[in-house]
Amino acid sequence: MSSKANKNQESQKAIVNVAVAVIQHKDQYLLGFRDAAQHQGNLYEFVGGKIDNNESGEQAVIREVAEETGIAIPNSTVVKLGRLHHDYGDKQVSLQVYKVELTTAQYEQYKHCQYGLEDQALVWVNKLDLLAGLYALPAANKTILGWLSVPTTIAITYPLTHFNTYSDPKLGWLQYHQENLMPESWVYIRVKEVVSEDIVGRLMRQRPDISVILSHDFDHSFLVTEELIVENEQTSQQVVAHHLTHTTLMQWSDTIQDSAASAQLISHTHPLIVSCHDAASINVANRLASTRLEQQLPPVIGAFLSPVLMTQTHPHAEPLGWETWSSLAQLADMPIIGLGGLSPAMIDQALTYGGISVAGIRQFY
Repeated sequence: MSSKANKNQESQKAIVNVAVAVIQHKDQYLLGFRDAAQHQGNLYEFVGGKIDNNESGEQAVIREVAEETGIAIPNSTVVKLGRLHHDYGDKQVSLQVYKVELTTAQYEQYKHCQYGLEDQALVWVNKLDLLAGLYALPAANKTILGWLSVPTTIAITYPLTHFNTYSDPKLGWLQYHQENLMPESWVYIRVKEVVSEDIVGRLMRQRPDISVILSHDFDHSFLVTEELIVENEQTSQQVVAHHLTHTTLMQWSDTIQDSAASAQLISHTHPLIVSCHDAASINVANRLASTRLEQQLPPVIGAFLSPVLMTQTHPHAEPLGWETWSSLAQLADMPIIGLGGLSPAMIDQALTYGGISVAGIRQFY
């Protein structure tokens, strides 16, 4: 069959638009179990179903949750996680994914329900078990697990220049972050000076509890100590994502026609978090996310969207403000992380405006 015929066959394959509800209460997540006779049977799944022609994704989520579980969520916190397109071979699905946070009263009412209103088996599972892959999900759902791994707060390290008044700036940087990073936190270690990359490995070895985001072009050889093989394995497991700056993201867009150049430009070994400032960069991030999904590469699990508010580090950058930030967040096919003038206490505000996390420097230690 010719490539043209294949493309025509692909275009004729019906796309099923589906709304997915990731229902949670704290670290408990609700899963259904698909009957063996169903498409993708004998697998667990998040609650959801087809989007009707006359409704939005969020409206479909509210309806599907009520129809399948009896849980009424119009007043619950519903936040868009992202959008996914997946080709199962016999069917194409386009998923609009929302996180639904139940109140304590709702959870207490439904936590013992073993079957839904459609006689499907239901189970509440622990987040760590879910992310560890102990519950087999359809292939299209696996990216969602990457999204769910992103915490509600992310700390960003101070630049090395912040410690220029110290007799040894590198030692000052290392001691400050070693002593002040919150336990078991996610940290974007932003080291712009190549000569200081070695302190990243030292920080990770001294703080094995933290999960680390590194620049996509970070020289991982700095994490290696030949005499400590166990620590090498530990530090490699600490790296949860690679980061793409806005500049690198747009460079990828410029080289996308050159597959060799684009392949060399971005890491294929880790999930990505990208930086966006406007609709154009969000559109590029969406293309990158789709491309990585098609190539079965680690997904784009989040996007820093900034600046939300005025910041001390970039006083001349025009802040987006919450309303514009929210409208941009709705364009993204991946979870949005607020950055710029924020504090951990603003997470509820970020959720209200469509984000899933907040990040920063000064207020996050």
